[in-house]
Amino acid sequence: MKDRLSLLDYLTLAVFAVQAAFALHVGLNGPTTPMPMHWNGQFQVDRWGSRVEFATFLGGMTLIGFIATAGLGLGALRAVSEGDASRGRSLRIGQGITLFVFTAIGLLISWTGLGNATVETGPVVTMAGVSLILLVLGAFLGRVAPNPVVGVRTPWSYKSRLAWDRSNRLAGRLFFLLGLIGLIAAPLAPQPLGALSLIIAALIVAALSVFESWRVWRSDPDRQPF
Repeated sequence: MKDRLSLLDYLTLAVFAVQAAFALHVGLNGPTTPMPMHWNGQFQVDRWGSRVEFATFLGGMTLIGFIATAGLGLGALRAVSEGDASRGRSLRIGQGITLFVFTAIGLLISWTGLGNATVETGPVVTMAGVSLILLVLGAFLGRVAPNPVVGVRTPWSYKSRLAWDRSNRLAGRLFFLLGLIGLIAAPLAPQPLGALSLIIAALIVAALSVFESWRVWRSDPDRQPF
């Protein structure tokens, strides 16, 4: 299997190895003063923790991201070995999306945890970071085959390929548009209203996509029963 690993697989190993090493470094050599662990709706720190707690949280996110990303990579290798190149390509896209999302989340967590965020800059950077994630997610979401990690994963989309394709295309288009608007608006919008509005809009898009998966499944003559 080694000789069939792609560049994306090696990048996955490298990125999460760096994140794990950074989490370990913070846990051993990070600030001895309390570190911000949670921000309220006004982007003010409302809970502090030790460097060990911060490192444990970052390390946990790194582990989850690695399992999800590597799992998609292994799924792609298996699909190709079984002769399903189309599914293999779509799972590679999912792997790339997952790697990007968890890398961006890790960077945001590290940036805020090391005390770089303020009430003024925190919402702007958060809004820009979330917008970039939505933009990349939206650009590729409609091309991902059914999988347990990336996409509109509902009971209905798993029972109907048509429901999967249409709900993910809808989510992809709306997330891409929302991410583009968010990137443009991040330095201009009144904060923290801009960042909170973006997050609420993303939740609405997610809800609409779930509804779309149910709507299409209901009218799909080839759907699988429960």
